[in-house]
Amino acid sequence: MEFLLEGKRVFAGTGGRGFAAALPTSVLLHGAGLDHTIWALQARALAHHGRNVLALDLPGHGRSEGPPRARIDAMAEWVLAVLAARGVTRFRLAGHSMGALVAFAAAARAGDRVESLALLGFAPEMRVHPALLAAARDGAHAAVEFMVSWGLGAASQLGGNPAPGLWLTGAALRLLERAPAASLAADLAACDGYNAGAEATVPACPTLLLLGADDRMTPPEAAIAFARRLPQARITVLPGVGHLMPIEAPGATLAALKSAL
Repeated sequence: MEFLLEGKRVFAGTGGRGFAAALPTSVLLHGAGLDHTIWALQARALAHHGRNVLALDLPGHGRSEGPPRARIDAMAEWVLAVLAARGVTRFRLAGHSMGALVAFAAAARAGDRVESLALLGFAPEMRVHPALLAAARDGAHAAVEFMVSWGLGAASQLGGNPAPGLWLTGAALRLLERAPAASLAADLAACDGYNAGAEATVPACPTLLLLGADDRMTPPEAAIAFARRLPQARITVLPGVGHLMPIEAPGATLAALKSAL
């Protein structure tokens, strides 16, 4: 689905279904350098089981026009503006990695408009190594190579793709290679500069933290400790799964999202 916001094209994957105002709306937010296609299986399944789905391409990603936003709070405000423009007054939010930070920031601002929240591959702070920041700023291919090598769990890097005959490492590389260099650099800088613990309020809605036991980019310990600050938090840890769980463990990710959204 394409529409305009302030004269700029916005794209949202809908899982192959039209938007029906009477249905509950689930908003899916991708991570750094990615786009709505990271949610391909989950979006389609949710859309065919009684939900509106808006798997948004953030500005400067996928089919949404830029420029990319340089801060997490600016991305969160953009998401809320998109929903207001579409007439969505209550919604359920899910975000992966950087998208989890955006979802958290949006939920902190939206109050009781958010019915539930799912944070995948979440940590309250996602500091980025200076070498990765520099590689992304320079548009070096090493940036995406580094992200994939750290983003997948060990078992997944040995060829364990849930779709037979496909190479998960190569698929993750292709996804990140599609992102404009400026968008990836802006995303990583935004992650590096955000601290969820500094938000004035925390979401009061039911919140799922879906974490990978083998996640080296956002190890689960930080999210588990932060969950104590969330009044309705529950934690699910996927064994043997790394950071890129929507494509690394699509079925388990979908099962968790069905219960949360």
